[in-house]
Amino acid sequence: MRRWLTISSVAVVLSLFIGFGGGIAFDRYVLLRGAPPTEPKDAQASFGVFWEAWRLVEDHYVDPSVVVPQKMTYGAIQGMLDALQDTGHSRFLSPTEVKAEKQSLAGQLEGIGIEVEMRDDRLTIVAPLDGSPAQQAGLMAGDVIEKVNGQDTTKMSLDQVSQLIRGPSGTPVRLTILRPGAATLLEFTIVRRQVKIPVVTWSTVPGQNIADIRVSEFSQSADQELRTAISQARAAGDTRIILDLRNDPGGLFDQAVKVASEFLPSGNVLLEQDRSGRRRQIPVQPGGVATTMPLVVLVNHGTASGAEIVAGALQDHHRAIVVGEQTFGTGTVLNEYTLSDGSAILLGVRQWLTPDGHVIWRNGITPNKVVAEPSGVTPLIPSELRSLSPDQLQRRGDAQLLEAVQLLISQPSPN
Repeated sequence: MRRWLTISSVAVVLSLFIGFGGGIAFDRYVLLRGAPPTEPKDAQASFGVFWEAWRLVEDHYVDPSVVVPQKMTYGAIQGMLDALQDTGHSRFLSPTEVKAEKQSLAGQLEGIGIEVEMRDDRLTIVAPLDGSPAQQAGLMAGDVIEKVNGQDTTKMSLDQVSQLIRGPSGTPVRLTILRPGAATLLEFTIVRRQVKIPVVTWSTVPGQNIADIRVSEFSQSADQELRTAISQARAAGDTRIILDLRNDPGGLFDQAVKVASEFLPSGNVLLEQDRSGRRRQIPVQPGGVATTMPLVVLVNHGTASGAEIVAGALQDHHRAIVVGEQTFGTGTVLNEYTLSDGSAILLGVRQWLTPDGHVIWRNGITPNKVVAEPSGVTPLIPSELRSLSPDQLQRRGDAQLLEAVQLLISQPSPN
């Protein structure tokens, strides 16, 4: 399961900003009411054992103070969804998480600004948000949150951890982090604050006429911000584009289609396949503003959901060279089914395929040029890039970005 903490396997920022990916960030969702509370006929033969277990817990568990019906119900729902093995995508949201998810897509964040997911039953940071307190403190993708304010999180749910990390702006939270390759646990004390992050940022690559355009998530303004960035880059003399989708957990489906369409003159952005195998074409929207500019797309393990749609579309159309690492593999369309108490189920009801029919779900996108990020090196973001000289850029060691620059330099000059 993946959340924005904002907090992604897909998007709780810890506004946490709780968002989806699979995002972790919502991908695409439709608001539907829950079904009437009647027992399905096909469950009658097996559901009696659930109530047997419930009553045993109520009657005999050693600590009756923790036998809380709402928590047990929510846990049972989540367990049911876990049995579907749609890890990081189909999931249950408490009423608090529903509110946070909606706030995240509207860009309203308060907290430390990280996207997290459950990997091998460990709460793992997919990415700190650009410009967030978490990023400024030095948290990195792949960090595992072992403790929050000294409390062990290894047996906690995402919702429980989010409650610990969230808090009023100006107050501190202490995280104990297990970092791959580090000899000891790391301690970070981070002050919560309002996190206002532009969805799209850009900078000219030092010494080149190449625009590095980063899309951090596909929220409501992504396409419009992208169009603005492209216009500004052209005005600055840039003639080539690096589209950086690293650690982008996805977001709104329509924004992913629009963003891909800015670079494609025709064809399909993706295919949608329902549970019976029927496929529907999702065409490119006309009017793209950068359909001929030389293009390289950067991806990594934190690239998920809508970001994978864009990368896959540009790759299949031979519109861009995709550089980096295998993406996350979040490829189902989510419907949001609201339950009677304000909680919700996000349920994968269709899956996405690239225009050539490649399945994204559980597979991800394989780059044309596989480039691993060196250990200890974090992806450069445009706000950092604009302050560097060409020599400093080389020394920073962002191997994926440097490879993208070389590929664009080697291409013929655009007309």
